[in-house]
Amino acid sequence: MFSRSSRLRMAAADTFALVVYCFIAGMIIEVLLSGMTLEQSLYSRLISVPVNIVIAWPFGQYRDAVLRLARRHGPNRFWVRNLADLLAYVSFQSPVYVLILLAVGADYEQILTAVTTNAVGSMILGVAYGYFLEYCRRLFNVTGYVN
Repeated sequence: MFSRSSRLRMAAADTFALVVYCFIAGMIIEVLLSGMTLEQSLYSRLISVPVNIVIAWPFGQYRDAVLRLARRHGPNRFWVRNLADLLAYVSFQSPVYVLILLAVGADYEQILTAVTTNAVGSMILGVAYGYFLEYCRRLFNVTGYVN
């Protein structure tokens, strides 16, 4: 129906990846590390779904641009890619995450803990998301993206 290089196909892959990944990772961080109640976390995750639907494709494009830029400045592909994934994830997702937590009524301390934990955890989360995104793009049979 859609070509392998279709923007709609890429947007669908990026959206699927971000919604699934952020729901799972966000809930783990919020409940286990930030001290939010299960109810607060579920509300946060439910609010995050439409937000992630809206930002998924722009974030995928942003990440690809950061990867392209980083590759021009680094000889080691493995480390450059992982560092670029980390930078892209933290710099794009943290402001969005703050807004979501404010919307669900998290207090200042919970927000600070959740966002800081997420930023530190992005050393793993951002890199892992990059691999998950590329896996989802392969599942959706998308071509023409940065890998």
